[in-house]
Amino acid sequence: MLTDKAVRAAVAKEKPYKISDGNSLSLHVSKKGRKTWRFKFRFEKKEQLLILGTYPDISLADARERRNEARKLLRAGRDPRHSFIRLQLVGDTTGSKSFEALAREWYDLRQPRWKPIHAKDVIRSLERDIFPILGPMPLTEIDEQLLLVVLRKVENRGAIETAHRLK
Repeated sequence: MLTDKAVRAAVAKEKPYKISDGNSLSLHVSKKGRKTWRFKFRFEKKEQLLILGTYPDISLADARERRNEARKLLRAGRDPRHSFIRLQLVGDTTGSKSFEALAREWYDLRQPRWKPIHAKDVIRSLERDIFPILGPMPLTEIDEQLLLVVLRKVENRGAIETAHRLK
């Protein structure tokens, strides 16, 4: 097991090297002294490598926590690289905006490109059919089943084309 003192003391050498922490987590030190946390794992019978971040941005404790999260995803049969790439691109979505707030931002971006009558139809459909049910929810809580139930309500009142456009 690595210690924080050992991580701080790791310095550049002629060749890159790694220091193992255990449970497939290691600290890779490049020739220039850059320190990156790496997690080696097998997924679908292939060896994979996940770079968890750089030291000191990611501490030893944080690297271990990220490794444990990746191991949980592996046990669930999911590739942890996908979740970490999403985290890098989207960021942390805890405490994210409501669906309505995000939909209105989307509408404001698209609305200048649309004809006024189409823009009016889009926002009216969202306000009438989607926002009352899904509006206050964070985007992370909305899944396919929930969306399908809402769209089925629109279809059941006979507005099949509206349901298609809302989807």
